[in-house]
Amino acid sequence: MQTPAPATTDSTASDRPGPAARSRLGGRARDAVELGGALVGGAVLALVGLKVIGAIGWPAFNTSNVTRAVTTLGQAVVVLAAVAAVVWARYGRGRTLPSLLSAFASAGLVTVTLGMPLAATKLYLFGLSVDQQFRTEYLTRLTSTWHLADMTYPDLSPYYPASWFWLGGRFANALGMPGWEAYKPWAIVSLAAAAALGAALWNRMVGVGLGTGISVAVTLVTLQYASPEPYSAVLILVGVPMLVVIASALRGRSRLADGPTPLRQTSWLAVIASGVFLGASATFYTLFTALFAGTAILIALVYAVQAWLLPRNSSTRPEALRTERVPRILAVAVRLAVMGGLACLVALITWGPYLMERVRTDAAVSGSAEHYLPEAGSILALPMFHLSLIGLLCLVGFVWVLLRCKERTVAMAMVCALVGIVGLTMLSLALTAKGTTLLSFRLEPVTTAVLAAAGVFGVAALSREAVKRFGDIRTVIGVIGAVAAIAVAQHIPAALATEITTAYTDTDGYGARADQHAPGAESYYPKLDELIREQTGRPPTDNVVLTADFGFLSVYPYWGFQGLTSHYANPIAEFAERAATIEKWSKATTPQEMLANLEQSRWRAPNVFVFRYSPDGYTLRLAEDVYPNDPNVKRYTVTFQPTAFDDPAFEVTEVGPFVLVVRKG
Repeated sequence: MQTPAPATTDSTASDRPGPAARSRLGGRARDAVELGGALVGGAVLALVGLKVIGAIGWPAFNTSNVTRAVTTLGQAVVVLAAVAAVVWARYGRGRTLPSLLSAFASAGLVTVTLGMPLAATKLYLFGLSVDQQFRTEYLTRLTSTWHLADMTYPDLSPYYPASWFWLGGRFANALGMPGWEAYKPWAIVSLAAAAALGAALWNRMVGVGLGTGISVAVTLVTLQYASPEPYSAVLILVGVPMLVVIASALRGRSRLADGPTPLRQTSWLAVIASGVFLGASATFYTLFTALFAGTAILIALVYAVQAWLLPRNSSTRPEALRTERVPRILAVAVRLAVMGGLACLVALITWGPYLMERVRTDAAVSGSAEHYLPEAGSILALPMFHLSLIGLLCLVGFVWVLLRCKERTVAMAMVCALVGIVGLTMLSLALTAKGTTLLSFRLEPVTTAVLAAAGVFGVAALSREAVKRFGDIRTVIGVIGAVAAIAVAQHIPAALATEITTAYTDTDGYGARADQHAPGAESYYPKLDELIREQTGRPPTDNVVLTADFGFLSVYPYWGFQGLTSHYANPIAEFAERAATIEKWSKATTPQEMLANLEQSRWRAPNVFVFRYSPDGYTLRLAEDVYPNDPNVKRYTVTFQPTAFDDPAFEVTEVGPFVLVVRKG
């Protein structure tokens, strides 16, 4: 891919969110076409691509290399499309169409890299295992209702940010798919749309030539390091370019060297866009929102210091600048306050119901979401020192931001983001001594994406120097860049091999394994669902199920009496108290005792039980938080006595390894 000079220079218009030249369509109209077209077009391209891929009977990824081969072919074609966008932008007229081609190339990269390896399975990365189990449960819940609701517990507002799952529910409804089956296409479509939007943002800020290289780099890094968690990955793809928009919005209409402007020179459209983004981010993923908001505060502090020191560093009009110190600092503060206010209003769309319920509740509020410390959470992530192409690109980016942070808005914004990441990581490391963390290991994909984006700027700068020294070698540089992109892209399926393989070895909601091997006990889920509907006469959303087979709740929208683990449980659901109650119920030996227990329940009692059969009775495997141990969850078994359900008030049915108990009435 050729690496042309940026659309603007370092010291002038490059510090503005938009390029200096405007096409005949008009600045804002063209921006709307590019951004909106990229977002919608990226989603449509992914959806069509998945339909085409799904029309062919592919072999399983874990038993054949066919899908791996076709993935590599598709990645090469997409990278060539990105090259075509760069060439078109350099030698053609207008920016809109090349920019859209560039955005669609990023969307295509997502579709091919994830869609082809998963072509023969209905499940997404990690299948219905590990964290993907509760994420799928959440999507299944919000497919069954338009209203915000907890993924497991009835009558509770959701604690985990709901926007990605709510939108996924509407996607599933539109296609007439169950939530669990819609998870894979929705993850890929949303990631493709976000990648396309991120590419359009970069193209708008730095031109199609450089923007295409940056968006491809950020997309590849995000796919490799963050794609198993799609609702956070979409924020990386859009959030990295939005850091630059936030920096420009806080400064106002000026160059970085001139410092922040008075309030009258505010770009309010950029301020509003930044505030809406921060608010929307809070409805998707809390940790990244904390980082983005903290970065905005750091940028504002940098501008405040710059405004205060500017008269000292200026030889032209120091007295005038001295009188403008306070107005400039206040202007930054006002922009930050407006940005923050908008963000809070948007965030309350999903956070409001939970916060109101938390204020009103008399339940013991608890939670252990931060009780997780893997090895990656005990170190400072330094991807620029990894021995790989991505590591080399990050090292170039690290040097570039250090050299240019005083001259380029984009470099300054990235430095502030990296400082914010280091700050959150150090705080997380310190909090381990107090028995909690901030899950800092989840920030590593953001660190890598920021440094990779900076790396492309650094490579562009090095390329310009190489051209000055060796002549016009842009074609050579472009070919090397394109081949490097293919090399990184084709490694991603190998990097995600465990996640992809699990999608083929897990039993899906139809009771089948995609690799054609014998399914697990989950193949009995459809029969359990059929019996529950028949014996209760109610739809799933009118039943509360006590079970330790949480995959059942991932596939069908039954309410659960207890969550998967305390780490994913709603803090006002009283996870530990519910676990103690279940243990108490397991000691019942007569139907009278069991019925009394259910009647006296502090919470909406289960009317359906799905146990595992054992010679000792009916068993449930429950979970206990054992942080700071790693693993942080201890499993233990409670056994219910069959005599406790030996009464006409209960209907007991054995289904494979399961025992289904339905309370009548």
